[in-house]
Amino acid sequence: MTRKALAILVLLVTTAAPAAAGPVRVVDLAGKSVNPLVLPSGRIAIVLVFTTTDCPISNRYAPDIQDLAARFQKQGIAFTLVYPVSLDTPAVIREHVKKFGYAMPAVRDTAQELVKHTGVTVTPEVAVIGPGGQVLYRGRIDDRYIDFGKDRPHPTERSLERALEAVAQGKPVTVRETKAVGCFLPDLLK
Repeated sequence: MTRKALAILVLLVTTAAPAAAGPVRVVDLAGKSVNPLVLPSGRIAIVLVFTTTDCPISNRYAPDIQDLAARFQKQGIAFTLVYPVSLDTPAVIREHVKKFGYAMPAVRDTAQELVKHTGVTVTPEVAVIGPGGQVLYRGRIDDRYIDFGKDRPHPTERSLERALEAVAQGKPVTVRETKAVGCFLPDLLK
């Protein structure tokens, strides 16, 4: 490749804007439309935590999610709870957020547009979103759950934490996808 061609290629790659995240019909608990695929100002990524109010595995992860959010928010990574099941009403979600002490925004994805964009299939499952709505990581929080009903006392691999460490350091995420174990999304079974 000639020096001129290389310079043009570098210019194209460094000036090309990432594809904008399309509009989504996701609403916050006040009913306001929001697009969580657009990074908040000053943030380098956002973690979408897919959860439901009645999944015991999701509920057991609440303290871990809180700890990760507190740690990585200082490094420019935001967290949002995503409730993709239409039966989880705003009132039920508010009660759930309060019961588990979540200190992060929550949205309803009743049309499952975020589910489709990220490819999640169970709760809890997470998606780390970068600029332009790009999915940098999707999958489990850690490997504590081996299969439904089968778990370890302590995780041996903290997949989400490793992905967030890479993002915070400006490095590529080496393992971009893992299999999450949890409660299947009922709306996907229709």
